Amino acid sequence: MKIITFDNPHRQKHFEFFKNMSHPHFGISANVDITKLLFQIKKEGLPFMPTIAWLASKTANDLPSFRQRIRGESIVEHESVHPSFAVDTESSDVFSFCEVKYKTDYRSFLEDALLRIREMRANPCFEDEQGRDDYLFLSSIPWVSFTSIMHAMDYHPHDSVPRIVWGKYFKENGKTMLPLSVQAHHALVDGKHVGHYFQNFEKMGSDAVEWCK
Repeated sequence: MKIITFDNPHRQKHFEFFKNMSHPHFGISANVDITKLLFQIKKEGLPFMPTIAWLASKTANDLPSFRQRIRGESIVEHESVHPSFAVDTESSDVFSFCEVKYKTDYRSFLEDALLRIREMRANPCFEDEQGRDDYLFLSSIPWVSFTSIMHAMDYHPHDSVPRIVWGKYFKENGKTMLPLSVQAHHALVDGKHVGHYFQNFEKMGSDAVEWCK
């Protein structure tokens, strides 16, 4: 982890402008092409949700702005940020948080994720570790091909953890499309960064044959 200082005056003004807003988060929802990714998932017999969780985490970790967090008047940048995603439970009809340590290697992450999912389904948890902000908050809405989504959250003190959600995939013009929503704190993440997120997510998905072996 390191402290970030915006040396460019305009970048600092951008940060201050959005940091002081009462509603500083913004979000974009769009459909991404997962045709090749879904083919590879089915060919290899891989679980869909943990695979998308890894891909969403990998894409975020590759973009520095998605690893930056606001702490008071300071900005920190983590070396890695770790997914905390929603899973269904055996004891209730509402979800449990499920944190998995991010790993660049997909198969290693998948092994850990499947174990943690089983644990959290049996013994659900609804608390993240106090004082930590090196999370990515992920979720899936597999029943709905949504076109937008809004999150419940506290804005102050600063919550600068990105929210990433995917929905029910569907066929369109011979392709398989996945609704994807990305929400982030505008003082740290600009529209260009979110645009790169969508582009990189889709490219990584199309290259699945390379990383999911």
